[in-house]
Amino acid sequence: MKKCVEIVMRSKDDGPLIGAVLRRIHRQRYPASVRIAHFDSGSTDNTVEVIKTFRPWKLIQIRPEEYVPGVVLNRGMRETTGDWVVFLNSDAEPANDEWLANLLAAANAAPRTAAVFSRQIPRPDCHAVYAHDYDRCFGPGRESAQWEHFFSMVSCAVYRPAWEEQPFREDLQYAEDDEWSRRLKAHGWAVAFAENSIAIHSHNYTLRQAHKRCHGDLFAVAASQPSRAPRPQDWLFGFLLAWLGDVRRDAAWCLCNGRLLDLPHAIAVRAAQRLGKTAGFRAGWRHYHGRTLAIA
Repeated sequence: MKKCVEIVMRSKDDGPLIGAVLRRIHRQRYPASVRIAHFDSGSTDNTVEVIKTFRPWKLIQIRPEEYVPGVVLNRGMRETTGDWVVFLNSDAEPANDEWLANLLAAANAAPRTAAVFSRQIPRPDCHAVYAHDYDRCFGPGRESAQWEHFFSMVSCAVYRPAWEEQPFREDLQYAEDDEWSRRLKAHGWAVAFAENSIAIHSHNYTLRQAHKRCHGDLFAVAASQPSRAPRPQDWLFGFLLAWLGDVRRDAAWCLCNGRLLDLPHAIAVRAAQRLGKTAGFRAGWRHYHGRTLAIA
């Protein structure tokens, strides 16, 4: 039987982008065929029609209200059979024809590797505040290498034996990939960064969207935090200190990149993000504290 690489792709209303993503996937220089399992959660544009023009291996359509990240990710693993399964968001375009080869080369570079994730670069229209984040997370000399933990599911590969031991939780709406990869590392697995596997991906979130996303992420992160009641004074001091640190870093980045006019917008976004994180973690801690959470 001919060797095959399986890709799981999640989509919703990505019609303007998904065609370019699929064309680039089918142009990859890799010594194996590619087949894609698509999960579409109720697109109302032409996303599904575009998918069908590429003759998908599997097209699974679910209602928007049925979409839970961990449920779909676990099903994606069950719908595939390979030892390594690639996950790619439908709005993340491989930057070149070596994206897949470089991703899987990094996946097999070290023992006990459970997951490997690609470098991401922002689109040309990306707002400065978010372009700065991509530099911190994925750029040359990335700051995220010094963080306690960092992982992104946007473009990655998952090792089946690791997933079978530690499947995705199905009770989280945000940060399911962060929780999962932290849990893998706690059980002796490694998470690797494929620097030469590059995907183009970014979002220009509004202030409301930035707040909502950070609220959801920290709500989920609270699920894996120790059961220690946060003190009210910690929130105000922590918020101000963290926000000022964000502004200082953004100012330096905007200055170095000739984008100082974008700094006021960045300051507003950071305030929305920090408020969302503060409120999200508090709500998440209250929600999860004292509960025994089952792993789906």
